[in-house]
Amino acid sequence: MGDEEDFSSLPLTDRWVHKVWKVRKAAYEEAAQAFEKTPDEYDPAFRPFVQDPSLWKGAVADSNVAAQQEGMAALCAFLKFGGREGAVRSRQHTITSIVEKGLPSTRPAIKANSLEALLLYIELDVPGPVIEEILPVLSNKVPKVVAAALAALTAIYHNYGCKTADPKPVLKFLPKVFGHADKNVRAEATNLTVEFYRWLRDAMKPMFWGELKPTQQSDLEAQFEKAKAEGAPKQERLLRSQQAAQAAAPAGGGDEDEEMADAPEEEEVGEIDAFDLAEPQDIISKVPKDFFDNIASSKWKERKEACEALYAVVNIPRIKEGDFNEITRCLAKCMKDANIAVVTQAAQCIELLAKGLRRGFAKYRATVMQPILERLKEKKQTVADALGLALDAVFLSTDLTENMEDITEFLKHKNPQVKEGTMKFLVRCLRTTKDVPSKQEIATMVECAKKLLSESSEGLRSGGAEVLGTIMKIIGERAMNPHLEGLDDIRKNKIKEFYEAAEVKAKDKPKPPPPAARAPPPGPAKKGPVKKAPLGAKKPAPPAQTSTPAPAAAAPPRMGGLGNKLGVPKPGGAAPGAAPGGGLGGGIKAPQKRSAFAAPPSRAEPEPEPEPMDLDDPPSPEEQRPAPPRMGLGRGGLQPGGLAGRSLAKPVPMDYTPTPPMPPAPSGISHIERAELEELRDANDRLLKQLDDARHDRSKLLSEIQELKNQNASLIEDHTRDVLSIKAKETQLVRARSDFETAEQTNDRLRRELDRLKRALSHTEDQLRHANRARPGSPSSPHIGLGVMSPTHDGGIYNDNGYQQQSANRNRMSFASSMSEEKENGGDGMMSGGFHQKVSPDPRYHTGGSGGSSGRGTPAGFRQPVEEARSSESLVSMGFGGYGAERSSSRTGMRSGASRLQAPSGGTAGGMESWKRAAEVTSQLKARIEQMKAKQGLNRP
Repeated sequence: MGDEEDFSSLPLTDRWVHKVWKVRKAAYEEAAQAFEKTPDEYDPAFRPFVQDPSLWKGAVADSNVAAQQEGMAALCAFLKFGGREGAVRSRQHTITSIVEKGLPSTRPAIKANSLEALLLYIELDVPGPVIEEILPVLSNKVPKVVAAALAALTAIYHNYGCKTADPKPVLKFLPKVFGHADKNVRAEATNLTVEFYRWLRDAMKPMFWGELKPTQQSDLEAQFEKAKAEGAPKQERLLRSQQAAQAAAPAGGGDEDEEMADAPEEEEVGEIDAFDLAEPQDIISKVPKDFFDNIASSKWKERKEACEALYAVVNIPRIKEGDFNEITRCLAKCMKDANIAVVTQAAQCIELLAKGLRRGFAKYRATVMQPILERLKEKKQTVADALGLALDAVFLSTDLTENMEDITEFLKHKNPQVKEGTMKFLVRCLRTTKDVPSKQEIATMVECAKKLLSESSEGLRSGGAEVLGTIMKIIGERAMNPHLEGLDDIRKNKIKEFYEAAEVKAKDKPKPPPPAARAPPPGPAKKGPVKKAPLGAKKPAPPAQTSTPAPAAAAPPRMGGLGNKLGVPKPGGAAPGAAPGGGLGGGIKAPQKRSAFAAPPSRAEPEPEPEPMDLDDPPSPEEQRPAPPRMGLGRGGLQPGGLAGRSLAKPVPMDYTPTPPMPPAPSGISHIERAELEELRDANDRLLKQLDDARHDRSKLLSEIQELKNQNASLIEDHTRDVLSIKAKETQLVRARSDFETAEQTNDRLRRELDRLKRALSHTEDQLRHANRARPGSPSSPHIGLGVMSPTHDGGIYNDNGYQQQSANRNRMSFASSMSEEKENGGDGMMSGGFHQKVSPDPRYHTGGSGGSSGRGTPAGFRQPVEEARSSESLVSMGFGGYGAERSSSRTGMRSGASRLQAPSGGTAGGMESWKRAAEVTSQLKARIEQMKAKQGLNRP
């Protein structure tokens, strides 16, 4: 007992950290009770724990489970009654211990209080810091701690929703926990993923779905189907800031306001997509370096491969903004490609680029919009679908106003396919847009849709009716009726059908009437000072006051109130203090006794509220007519002789009817203000006209810019083609130069060979001419034959005459036959060695033969074989193959004919004939040389 008394006498903070767990437990219980009894969050009971928030770390992680249970309860009481400051100061000391020690506890009370403490930390401030403290615990080595942390995250998102608590940090950890070895961890990860799906739907899948196993994906898909049947989720717990905002909201809306408040929340759930969850990534550095070269290639496969490479780069949820002008121009140029595969791939790239940039793609809209709309003429459905998706993505990055000019322009296109595609795009825009179109835009769209109703194609007519029905869904039937005038009932019924089936996000809500239009109840209207609004002074029904007879007891105060009102100066009336009867209104005849009741103006002076009302808006005649008699007489009735007041009240109708009131103003504004209003209207019309002109000029300039861009692209393409052709021509020129040099070298070689052959031919001709001059023109023996040409010829010393004559005859026959054979075989007998043998000197000077030549010869005979060898070499180089055979045959003939030399008497005639034949052979040789030159193309003029 003594120990217990000593412990209880210790301060609370000392007992909070005492080594005895019972003392700590008692301190926790005492603190919890103290927190619950505090009047507000500024009570001194919270001060020690706000100043030293580390005290809570030991309480939530107490080694004794009984003390830990009371410590958790004390923390929940501290958070519930202590306010935001204590929560912000203590959460960095407690959250990790709560997740590691409290949530995995086996005691249900500790686990429940731990979860409640986490939810209170979020309720008092924001969810972000709490989630950041929980995420590192997901890497804990103890599986039950990780599973408990995942269960806490599931509870947080279930209670506060993904709109209040950002899911992006947790989504990054899902692949890691799905790969955990413990099945309980994977089960809690599945529960958390299903909770995310309730809020995010398919928008969360790009963050982690590709990293899961197929079996896990199939299991999750089955769970997702069950979550879809539950409907849209709602936030179950509100932050303190949200509770304060809800409490500050006006309570006059009732259930309607709650429905209006709940509607945006449901819309917000659907609006969360992968773009909001993903981090922007830079893709400009990832674009292939050869993209621009391949996209401009003349081969469609290379262009398609370039688009596919770009598609792989831009296929991410969110793209970091950068300079995509060149890429969008290339993709816009691909819309005109002749190959539909390239067009489809380029359209898909535009779609992903627009989805990844969102509002950042708006500046590239003018570059790609018109080429895509122009390509809608493609009839293949796959291409049309890709183009439609690209248009929808571009529209999401802009709004209806920016696209209106292009849409209206292409709705007038001459191609029906383009018209139909543009019409479908307009319907999708009207269903998607969240902003109600302006009246001018609605008039433009209605005009274009009416023209579609008269088209010959059923698809275009139905499309026009669908456009009108969707517009009616946005602006309402009443606002749409003026636009439908002149249409027949069949078309109106068709438009009505589309109107009932249309689903839009933008709806034109009628403006509420101004607050002054609400007429006050008749009771307060009887008192003059209550009518402060100028509009209320016009419309509260003073005629009702005149037409309804008032009781006698209520007449005096009512008249007094009206008397105060009439005491205010009116346009064209007297001032309120000018005369006693001036407050009754000019032109109304008051009785003479009225001067006795002049006291009321002193009471009317402290009520100046009606003055601005009457100055701004003079009262109507109905208000002025009944007022003067009742006001003056009512004040008189308050004096001691009320009978006089009664007698004065009766002649009021008689005085009222003949007395004309002040000429009332025909309207609430003066002529000057009306003139200014007309000027302002004229100025507004001029500005609207200028705006229309500026829009027209802008559209014209945009079209010119687009045409110039297209021309520039075509010029670039032509330039590229010209450069390629020039390179090809240069390659051909280099090859031609090489061939020309080779042919020139060959020509030079053949020219040299021809010159050498000409020299050999001239040498041969010289020899022939020399032989011609030497033999036929010999002075000593004009009729000598071939057999007596040798200078050492000895007639009859070594040979008898008979044999010599016989030999000579045979020799002549051999010479002639040899010449004829050479002519027939294409040889040149005059140039061959046989000729020299035939015209050689006496056979005695030759080594071979039957004549028994001694082998001696004259100097001429000695030089002849040398010249013979030289000429033979040149003839062999020309290709005369029969030279060797003719020479051998001629030598043989000369040997055989040496013993049969002819007589001198018959030599002259035979020699002349032989020289004629030699001349013929020479001419034939020249002809053959010319033929050879002609064959090799070397004949010169």
